[in-house]
Amino acid sequence: MEQHGYQAEQGGERLDRWLAQVHPAISRSRWQKLIAQGYVSCNQQICRDKNYTVQGGDTIHITLPDPEPLDLVPHDLDLEILYEDEYLLVINKPAGLVVHPSPGHAQDTLVNALLAKNISLSGINGTLRPGIVHRLDKDTTGALVIAKTDAVHQALQAQIQAKTARRQYLGIVIGRPQQPQGTISNYIGRHPGDRQKMAVRDPEHGRLAITHWRIRAPLGNLTLMEFDLETGRTHQIRVHCAHAGWPILGDPVYGSVRPSPVKLSGQLLHACKLSLIHPHSGQWCTWIAPVPALWHRLVRQLHGDPVILSYT
Repeated sequence: MEQHGYQAEQGGERLDRWLAQVHPAISRSRWQKLIAQGYVSCNQQICRDKNYTVQGGDTIHITLPDPEPLDLVPHDLDLEILYEDEYLLVINKPAGLVVHPSPGHAQDTLVNALLAKNISLSGINGTLRPGIVHRLDKDTTGALVIAKTDAVHQALQAQIQAKTARRQYLGIVIGRPQQPQGTISNYIGRHPGDRQKMAVRDPEHGRLAITHWRIRAPLGNLTLMEFDLETGRTHQIRVHCAHAGWPILGDPVYGSVRPSPVKLSGQLLHACKLSLIHPHSGQWCTWIAPVPALWHRLVRQLHGDPVILSYT
C-alpha cells in the first residue's frame, strides 16, 4: 500500500477532478473507483462521494492499493517497436488495435500483446491498463509510449499534464480551412444525446481543449493537416475538426459520408511525432512514427509526391 497526504490550497473542484490534477498518473475514472472503494479520506473521514466539492484547507489522504494480479490472456501480435529500454517502450500503433480491454474489447488489445512479450509493466492504472500512459483511438495510428515501472509512469504522466511532452499528429480532412494555420480552443465533454460521443460543450459540462493546427498540403477537395496538442481530451482532434467544418476523412463517428479514393476502415489520423524527457536519463527524446502505406497510396493519387508525409 502506498500512502499520500495533501492539503487543498483552494476549493471549488470536484473530488475526483481534484485528485486527477494533483496525482495525474492515475486517470479520473480510476480515481472514481478508488473513491467508491474507500481509499480516499477527507479531514480524517472516509469520503466515497466523487462529487464532493473540495474546500480550501481540506486535508485529503489517499491509499493506493498494490496492483492486483492481471487476469488477462496474452495475445501475440507483431508490434512495430520504435524504441525500447528497461524503463519504457515506444510503438507505432497500427489501425484497428484497441489500446486496453474495455466492454466489447475484452481481448486482442495492445495490453494483451504487451503481456505476451513477458515484459514488466507499470500497475498504477489498474489491472486492465498496465503500462498505458496515454491512449490512441482504435483506428488512430502512430507513436504511443508505454511505462515499465510505476515511477516512470508517474513521471511520463506528469509531463503530459504539465504539457512538457509534445504530441504531434497528421490528419487528412474533408475540405480546407480558410486560414493556413490557427488554434482551436473550447471545451469538450460528453455529447448530451449520445454517451458514446464527445462534443464541444460549455465550461460547466466540458474540459478545456486546445489544438494548434496548420495546413501541410492541399489534396484536391481534401487537405493534409498537422496538429499539435496542448491538451489531450478524448477524441479531441476529431471533435475539433468536425466542429470547425472539416472532419477527418474516414471518421465513422464525427465525419460525414463522403467517397474516398481508397478504401478506408477508419479515420485518417496519425500520431507522427512524440517528444518527451526520458524519466531516467533526463535527455530530450523524439520518436517519429512512419505513416501507414495507405496514406502513401492516397497521396500519390491526389498529390503525386508522398514526400509531403515525411516528418523530422
